[in-house]
Amino acid sequence: MAADCVFCSIVAGDIAAEHVLDEPDFVAFLDARPVFKGHTLLVPREHVVTLPDLPARLRDGFLETQQRLARAVVDGLGAQGSFVAVNNVVSQSVAHLHVHVVPRTKGDGLRGFFWPRTKYAEGEAPQYAARLRASLAG
Repeated sequence: MAADCVFCSIVAGDIAAEHVLDEPDFVAFLDARPVFKGHTLLVPREHVVTLPDLPARLRDGFLETQQRLARAVVDGLGAQGSFVAVNNVVSQSVAHLHVHVVPRTKGDGLRGFFWPRTKYAEGEAPQYAARLRASLAG
């Protein structure tokens, strides 16, 4: 854990977030400023800064968890697909490895690498997190 890392603080429970997944090696939670509602961030519990820094022992599980989340945004939210992305240093808003899993629908307006952000209405984020958790639970 890094003392000044917001994602480490979320993993530790010191900062509140809408958790979607909580497993021994990884945590996923809703992005507070989603591109589209249901936009989820997957992070390793261990403080790792970039994808090249990810230890080999976590690599397969990290990819497998991304696959599960990509499926969950389709099955749990009714999206047609997903956008899965990692920034390394450039455009990485938090220096803790995180994967964006964004629900996509044809014609949703997302173009290129400009990511417009939206907000959840009062009480809406917990509903999205619950739908994703239910989908992950199968």
